[in-house]
Amino acid sequence: MNGLAVNNWMRKRGLYLGVVPETAAEKNGSMPLTLDHDLDVLPEAGRRLTVAELAGHVDDLAGRLWAAGVRPGERIAIHKVANFDVWVLATAAARIGAVPAMLSPALDPTTVGALLGRLEQPHLLTDVHKLDALADVPLADLTNQVIIVAGSRPGAASLTEFAGSPRVQPVFQGLDEPAIITHTSGTTGLPKLVVHTPRTQRARLRPQLFLLSLMRKRETVAIHIPFVHSRLYAAMALCLLTGMPVLPMRESAPDEVATFFLENRPGLIEVLPNSLMEWEGLTDDQRKPFASVKYFSSTFDAIHPGTMSRLLNSSERRAPLFFQIYGQSEVGPAVGRPYFRKSAHRTDGRCVGYALPGSARVRVVSRGGKRPSKNNPGFIEVRWPGIAKAYFGEQERYDANLNGGWWRTGDVGYFTWRGCLHMLDREVDVIPGVTSTLEIEDLVLGRLRELSELAVVSGPNSEPVPVICTHEDKPLDRDRWRAAVAEFPQLADPVQIPFAELPRTGTLKVRRTELSRKLRENLADPA
Repeated sequence: MNGLAVNNWMRKRGLYLGVVPETAAEKNGSMPLTLDHDLDVLPEAGRRLTVAELAGHVDDLAGRLWAAGVRPGERIAIHKVANFDVWVLATAAARIGAVPAMLSPALDPTTVGALLGRLEQPHLLTDVHKLDALADVPLADLTNQVIIVAGSRPGAASLTEFAGSPRVQPVFQGLDEPAIITHTSGTTGLPKLVVHTPRTQRARLRPQLFLLSLMRKRETVAIHIPFVHSRLYAAMALCLLTGMPVLPMRESAPDEVATFFLENRPGLIEVLPNSLMEWEGLTDDQRKPFASVKYFSSTFDAIHPGTMSRLLNSSERRAPLFFQIYGQSEVGPAVGRPYFRKSAHRTDGRCVGYALPGSARVRVVSRGGKRPSKNNPGFIEVRWPGIAKAYFGEQERYDANLNGGWWRTGDVGYFTWRGCLHMLDREVDVIPGVTSTLEIEDLVLGRLRELSELAVVSGPNSEPVPVICTHEDKPLDRDRWRAAVAEFPQLADPVQIPFAELPRTGTLKVRRTELSRKLRENLADPA
């Protein structure tokens, strides 16, 4: 099924996750899917599957969930250790018309309990590891029932018990009914539960289908995205429905990543920006694990130009391309832009892109009556059918973000005269006297390769404090630091912390609000 056929298919039906594997198998049943880990729920399945086998496993697990008592329209919270079977289980739940609610394994038990309460008596699908971690959470009061993927625990049903259950015909909910619930990163507090529908999910694929249509041939695609994130469900649908072999990845250790890439030779990789920073050292690996990569793709956060340049230079493909898409869970892809080997190192990392064919309309609204500019950034707003339908359990909070159909992203920026959207900062992260903390981070990280991370956050007196991490937590060379930041005299002295102590979300974003809070506490009371 080519991109045009997929578009026509979805225009009539919407994107129904539960039948994506079956639909893909009808056209590309022998297409391979290769994992770097075993499935918890189906350990016997192995690490190499065909799309036809994947569709069969989804059908099997859908029957088991039905036998366990899950019904159309009911919410089923999926919270288990990171594994591709999270996607398989969510797709199986969607196949019987249930609404999977994806809860990151990185969430602490208190947050999980709060989100279960907001979901109003969902089924909980988990594993013995996470169930034990939730021992102090009153699951009997918060859930309809608890189901574990394997093993046994008192009071919990196990999918193993329902092996061999009769298969169930797929259930199709309305185009505007909830299809899957994901959550925001929680960088500023308790995550919000984002409701997606078949219509909003279908709309989000349009710009990427256009981009895929420009590729001369189908490539093997490596995907390293949290299994609970909305972007994974779009990426998997794109790959399966357009016939591209997939490498869903769990492991992130650079050496394991290098071995997996060398064995499977991906032509396209879609990865978190911070994961790419972690893998940056592989660009010097003599085995050349990125040699086969023609296309690099990244969403969520803007990536530093130096990182893009090193990745592009590590490819041995002709004219490799790095494509960055700016968006968020609530709106999907908003704008994007390509980067090229010869110019990526000198591009402005704050220029996050231009409007994509078939994608969203984007505008920047003045914050104080003045025309938005670099020195006076405005609110970035988005409008199109891909905007999520609601925040589950927080409709007033969702409605507060809408302005005549325009969604306020929470970011601030401006458009250049060429039409490029520059995203300068999250609104909550703006520091007086600093044009863009993200711009400072881009420039300094490009100058000091010994830094593994840099976040400029607000200190005790609202001053901009650089919090730094170095590779292998080596001491920072203060002379090199002073030379690198000479043009930013407003910066306070840097605070170095071990990389392991950096508060991050499930998508590896720095939790700046939490980092600033800890910094204020430590600097205010050094003892």
